[in-house]
Amino acid sequence: MTPTHIKWLHKIDEVLKTADGATVEVWELNHEEDAAVLSEWARHFRQHYCLDEELADLVSGTGKSNAEFLTEIKFPSAKGGSGPATRSGDFGEILVADYIEFILGYWCPREHRYEDRINANVSDNGTDVVGFRFASEKPSPRDELFVVESKSGLRPTTENRLQTAVDDSAKDRLREAMTLSALKKRLLRKNREAALKVERFQDEADRPFTRWSGAVAVLDAETAAKMELEKTQVSDHPNKDKLKLIVIKGISMMDLVHALYERAANEA
Repeated sequence: MTPTHIKWLHKIDEVLKTADGATVEVWELNHEEDAAVLSEWARHFRQHYCLDEELADLVSGTGKSNAEFLTEIKFPSAKGGSGPATRSGDFGEILVADYIEFILGYWCPREHRYEDRINANVSDNGTDVVGFRFASEKPSPRDELFVVESKSGLRPTTENRLQTAVDDSAKDRLREAMTLSALKKRLLRKNREAALKVERFQDEADRPFTRWSGAVAVLDAETAAKMELEKTQVSDHPNKDKLKLIVIKGISMMDLVHALYERAANEA
């Protein structure tokens, strides 16, 4: 089922080209003060860190309420250190995964990427988001692996976050095997059939497939307006012919992020 917050994500007609002529899709997240949609979104968001059916057992013995456990142990912190940056990055990755799954139609498993962290304020290594598309029941060269780097800029910054996403995407072949292995291991705990679907992409020589790359910048609108996105260069990307460039922007994005985490904790 498509989450209701996806209706707030719209592709716009803004024309954006990189310095070397590549096209960048521009999307807007037009979020509203709709309590029902925000509550559903917060629940969807919370499941990435802690499944609701496991929450009672995890909280048991801690002396904390559900909200305290989530806020103090599972979620990146709202203030201090790397917590806010991790919150921003996680929000961007989850939103990009939602885009890939519910708009583009890829299978985009999220199992345990966030809930297995020892330190809630430290992001995992590896590729940010991975999507899969299957041409048939058996492995096919028309199967698609979509490997995406997501970079957030929800506070003022002079760094071109789209260029950073492109540069990191260029390194993804080095991290791809590690990411697929970790994802398969996580899936094997509960869903062997899904794990075997990932396995189809672990030996390209014997099971060829089509690889797409993605570079996404998730930005606050004010930050995006001051960012020189048009100076982005993609010519050196090893998969530039199959590189999808996307900017997602919205108003008061960091306020939205903190509100989602707060609602996700308080409504658990």
